[in-house]
Amino acid sequence: MRHALFRATRAAVAAALLASASAAGWPAVAVAAPVSLPGVVTQLAAGQPCATGSPRTAQAQPWSRRAMGLPRAWQLSQGAGVTVAVVDTGVGTGIPALAGRVRTVGDADRDCVGHGSFAAGLIAAAPGDGTGVAGVAPQARILAVRDTDERGAVTAAGVARGIREAVDAGADVVYVAHALFTGRQELTTAVAYATRGDVLVVAPAAPDTAPTDPRTGRPDPTARPCFPAFVPQVLSVVDYGPGDSRPQNAPFPFAPDLAAPGDAVVSVGPRGAGHYVGSGSSLAAAHAAGAAALVRARYPRLPAAEVARRLTGWAYPASVPKLDPYGAVSAVLPVRQDPLPDPVPAQLPRPGSDRPRVRALAVAGGAGAVVLLMAAAAVVVPRGRARAWRPAGR
Repeated sequence: MRHALFRATRAAVAAALLASASAAGWPAVAVAAPVSLPGVVTQLAAGQPCATGSPRTAQAQPWSRRAMGLPRAWQLSQGAGVTVAVVDTGVGTGIPALAGRVRTVGDADRDCVGHGSFAAGLIAAAPGDGTGVAGVAPQARILAVRDTDERGAVTAAGVARGIREAVDAGADVVYVAHALFTGRQELTTAVAYATRGDVLVVAPAAPDTAPTDPRTGRPDPTARPCFPAFVPQVLSVVDYGPGDSRPQNAPFPFAPDLAAPGDAVVSVGPRGAGHYVGSGSSLAAAHAAGAAALVRARYPRLPAAEVARRLTGWAYPASVPKLDPYGAVSAVLPVRQDPLPDPVPAQLPRPGSDRPRVRALAVAGGAGAVVLLMAAAAVVVPRGRARAWRPAGR
């Protein structure tokens, strides 16, 4: 367990009365102190026994639930009909908060480490009697896919295989728990496979355990990209804690897409109704995956890329935008309209021939001349006859 877990736990204790409002305008929220809960780890140390059910249950509502505005979001969507794959250490099948909603690939129904079960609870745990702990999408289905060995050791090949297996098994969202410094090519290929299947991949932007320099054993400050989060099609997520506290991990060589609650968060263990506490970007990514399930349930025809755009576009503004599930499911997108057709130039009729007009004028002129001649004759003829056609004056 990284040092940030203990820092975040102490921060949660200090914030038990009231979490301070963040600079980005987050409201102050009451925080449940999780100090009495056992901690979840990403990998078991040598000789460490498998995780079991926690004997303790968190009664108060975790700070993360109110920070994300989940009660408002649940009025519009709870993730029903959406399958979220948990590519992690496995997911236990004896968890009451996930009862009847867990499907596994291979031996992923055994979770010796407990991390996969914890993440699955953050995504989809149903609220229970006497506890405020619940997942972001409490009606979503979980597809457990193991990408590690039994004790949590992970490889890039295992993660890539897990992503493919999740897509082939019908996942709508794929949550990847690990951030690796190796495996760029194979993980990029696996993400491309998911993208072609219209599946959104969500992954932590940094490992939960700060990298160390192998020569000195001290934290390595070198900024290096992590995979699969560094792949452009992946929704990359970083964690923050109560009062907007942030862990001091290695600097990011790229800007994460989202920040989500990930420090001092509470969820279920591999069996039973007890709870654990944990910290890390992997847990923040689990919250974002649950929010993606809310969006996919409310807008089932929305492509995966548009789901990611909703989560990032309607997040709370900050240096790294903060996840806002309610904003993502409630925002009204502008109606797409086809472009207006190009205007058709007006067609004026061609001018007619002058012949009819000339002919009409000639006829009218001739008729007028005849009338004038007849009028003149009516005057001249009688006078001429009266004078026997002799000139005037004789």
